[in-house]
Formats: sequence, structure tokens, C-alpha cells
Amino acid sequence: MAIRKIRFEGDEVLRKKSKEVKEVNEKTLELIDDMFDTMYDSYGVGLAAPQIGILKRIVVIDVTGEDPIVLINPEIIEKSGSQTGEEGCLSLPGKSAIVTRPDYVKCKAFNEAMEPIVIEGEGLLARAICHETDHLDGILYRDIADGPVHDVEMEEE
Repeated sequence: MAIRKIRFEGDEVLRKKSKEVKEVNEKTLELIDDMFDTMYDSYGVGLAAPQIGILKRIVVIDVTGEDPIVLINPEIIEKSGSQTGEEGCLSLPGKSAIVTRPDYVKCKAFNEAMEPIVIEGEGLLARAICHETDHLDGILYRDIADGPVHDVEMEEE
């Protein structure tokens, strides 16, 4: 396992469309482990492969700290409701903005064994699924924010 370097806004990789994953091999599994390590190390709730410079359609999410989710080639197939709130991103550290997202999403994807899965999420999980899948298409939350991006106070540990 390893902590990978997170790419920050301005890095062109964050604006590119990621490629579909055709197969999962040892290198892919190592990437997924590293993505979780990197996400947890940065106190994030989600991380997309492009955020560490890898243009593959892979997302990891854990909104509770105890329920890790891997989504390979995720596709949102249903959404409803609406939630508006502060959103941040590991690729835009120290910043946030008000973003409106669906309050419910259903997403089909593959797990790390390339088995098809369907995941449903509400609230923060729905927000994280939308946020991370946007990364796979080169979209940052700033692009869809309801207002300007602003500085946030980082909490001291």
C-alpha cells in the first residue's frame, strides 16, 4: 500500500475523460488499495483515479469510515430529489462551494472482482457518488457550483 500524490486543480489530467476498465489485474487491485490509503490519509470520503493521475474509471468512497465502496466503470442510472450544501474536494484543498446534487442516486458498476453491482445512496453517499463520477469525465465541483468557490478554515487535529 502507498499514499499517492493527489493532483490539484490546474493539473490537466483532472480535465480529461477517463478510460473504461476492461479487466482487473494485480496492478489494478494495488491501485485501488493505494486509492483508499490516499483518501483516508487526506481525510476524504471519496477519490477518483484521475485525482492521482490515473485516467481509469475507478472510484473509491467511504462516507462513514467503515464502509469502503469500490466502483469500476460507474454509471448513474437513476437520480431523484435535491440537496444543496457545501462541497469540497481533495483536488481543491482549503476550498468549498455550495453545490446542488440529487438526494438519491442509483449507480451500476463493477466491484474489484469485475462482478456487476448496483449501489443506491442518499444524502452524503449520493453526493459522493455524483462528485466522484464527475471526476471521471473531467468535471470539478467548481464547474457546477451554485456560487463562488471560497476558502474554508482547515480544522487543527
